[in-house]
Amino acid sequence: MTDATVSHIGHDAPVAFTQRELEWLPWLEPLPAEALTDRHWAGLVDASRAKSPYFMLLARDPDILGARTRTDKDIFYNTSAGLPRPERELSAAATSRFNGCIYCASVHARFASHFSKRTEDVQHLLDDGVGVDIGERWNAIVAASVALTSTPMYFRAAHIERLRAVGLDDLSVADVINSAAFFNWANRLMLSLGEPDVPK
Repeated sequence: MTDATVSHIGHDAPVAFTQRELEWLPWLEPLPAEALTDRHWAGLVDASRAKSPYFMLLARDPDILGARTRTDKDIFYNTSAGLPRPERELSAAATSRFNGCIYCASVHARFASHFSKRTEDVQHLLDDGVGVDIGERWNAIVAASVALTSTPMYFRAAHIERLRAVGLDDLSVADVINSAAFFNWANRLMLSLGEPDVPK
């Protein structure tokens, strides 16, 4: 083991998808807070993210982190038009469930529950997987997200037609695509850099 790697032998890794708040343990050493320069703070975008080992690890490349964070915020927080926030979170949760990213699924399932008040339906997605029946509108969003996540060529015109049939306009369809595509990438990054942990 090099000085840059971190061991978490004996930690309490979750084995099931959950809506509870989890911690995340990096396999590489995050940047220490005292090493942050103005460029690093700019990359974090939000100063509060300095408390996160994930963002402090990504802060080793602050320019890319800044672009990543601004993209994330625009997809999920710019809700003046397009898909309502809970369904953007549903798309990210479904993508994370399909990819097996327990940490990301917990975060976005929790947001989907909070904003939609459909906690039981969100939990069914986590418990039973992406083939679950949680109503046609949500089923269409999940199916489109999973198709895109599986491989882009599986995402077809039929998915867009199904989304339109349940009331999504072009901006809303684009929001489903952006939410799924971003977290398809984000899951793979997070899964390659560390693992979730159950808080003590």
